[in-house]
Amino acid sequence: MIARSWWATATPDGARRYEEHFRATVVPDLRAVPGFKTAYLMRHDEGDIVRIHVLTLWESMTAITDFAGNPPDAAVVEPAARSALLTFNTTVDHYSTTVWS
Repeated sequence: MIARSWWATATPDGARRYEEHFRATVVPDLRAVPGFKTAYLMRHDEGDIVRIHVLTLWESMTAITDFAGNPPDAAVVEPAARSALLTFNTTVDHYSTTVWS
């Protein structure tokens, strides 16, 4: 299993808007991709800034490439997401999961 990790920042209102976008658009789109397993949207509030971390789990790098294209480390950030965020990484990190329960 491969974990795909991405980071962004937002205002509290932007984080709320991003969460709405994530629930309404991102998750349904991901569920349609063969090899997608699950997604986590996490936030860490730091006063006027919210750090956002998205972690998705995939069966293989092939499934990720089918989703993200080539190169697979390019972040997929739709215009609706961009408008809610202050900053975001344009690339992602991939991790091979070695233990899970």
